[in-house]
Amino acid sequence: MADKASPTIESKTQLIEAISRGNKPKADWRIGTEHEKFTFYRDDNRPVPYEGENGIGALLDKVQAETAWLPYYDRDKVIGLNNPLGGGAISLEPGGQFELSGAPLETIHQTCSEANEHLKLLRKFTDPMGIDFLGIGVTPTWTLDEIPVMPKSRYGIMKPYMEKVGTLGTSMMFRSATVQVNLDFSSEADMVKKMRVSLALQPIATALFANSPFLEGKPNGLLSFRSNIWLNTDRDRTGMMPFAFEDGMSFERYVDYALDVPMYFVIRNDEYVNCAGESFRAFLDGKLPQLPGELPTVKDWEDHLSTLFPEVRMKQFLEMRGADGAPWQGICALPAFWVGLLYDDTALDAAWDLVKDWTDAERQALRDEVPRLGLKTPFRSGTLFDIAKQALVIARHGLKARNKLNWEGADETVFLKPLDYTIETGKTPAERLLDLYHGEWDGDLGRVFADYGMARHAA
Repeated sequence: MADKASPTIESKTQLIEAISRGNKPKADWRIGTEHEKFTFYRDDNRPVPYEGENGIGALLDKVQAETAWLPYYDRDKVIGLNNPLGGGAISLEPGGQFELSGAPLETIHQTCSEANEHLKLLRKFTDPMGIDFLGIGVTPTWTLDEIPVMPKSRYGIMKPYMEKVGTLGTSMMFRSATVQVNLDFSSEADMVKKMRVSLALQPIATALFANSPFLEGKPNGLLSFRSNIWLNTDRDRTGMMPFAFEDGMSFERYVDYALDVPMYFVIRNDEYVNCAGESFRAFLDGKLPQLPGELPTVKDWEDHLSTLFPEVRMKQFLEMRGADGAPWQGICALPAFWVGLLYDDTALDAAWDLVKDWTDAERQALRDEVPRLGLKTPFRSGTLFDIAKQALVIARHGLKARNKLNWEGADETVFLKPLDYTIETGKTPAERLLDLYHGEWDGDLGRVFADYGMARHAA
């Protein structure tokens, strides 16, 4: 039985409206930051399973009791918590990555405070449980076989399908982590401009936040293995979406793209119905083999949109998806970078001027090479470092203009400091980790857990 609270879709217009109703006046634009982190035991750096008195399920129970956030379940297992007051949620990724989906907030100061309060709350329970968190793009030491699987039914559908369509889909699910920021648009034209700028500049964010140079206990030869994973996951639902730069880009054009991405599942009576590889277009015609004669609901469409993984994803907002998981400072730096570029009109114009003559081939070449070369990726007569430096200048001006207009004295540019340091040194976070590995750590990757544990370093 379909969700009675969700309207049945009877026309393509409803699919478009499900996205276009995200249009908001500038005064209502917000910042939503999501960050995933790996859970590990401090005594031996093992991943934390779901079960047990010191497992992730127990941690969720403790947080729920402390906050009165509402639990949600997959069958009889708590798999996340929602804030009933309208902001934020905690969820689990397949390998136990612990995610905070932040509330829609007005300033990056609020985002940073939210992240820090989240970590301080968790520490109240994780310290006695011997648990900590690691903010990095890919697990540095664990093999896939060592990583516990969280009790979420959708992963039983996604995993075998990903193994058919790509080579690294299971690595994406179980041993990658990201920070992303979700930002608003005011109109279709504003969405198109922001989509194009953020797609073109996504490889710059990947380079600036590259933070996954290790795999299974040694360097993997890349700076962002997480970004490389996405190149080898599922070409139907990932990538740079060159159609976004074509004449006629619109909400409808994105809907057409989404309709052509194969489905994963439909949820009925709280159970996941395996529809892997099926067509949502067939579903619109009542011809989904698993639910013959049944039409989709708006909730089905929203679920389907959440299974698309391009570099920038559209729902009722735009999701910036290029960055590796990061320590606390990176959680604040990512929204600062993108808000500075996209939320001030002059900055957005300058960012568009920077990228508007790039070709599809150039954008794709940046995307393909940045996991390996980072800021040293060749581009025209220079490197990606030159573009990153210019983008950071634009972002800083955008933040200053926005702060002067709306929050005089609330200087959000302070959150760009980690990126300033990367530009000053010419080294990405991954390269600094590699320097430690070959130097002070003397090849001991246990040090990354000890030195970069997030909960113990919460302010």
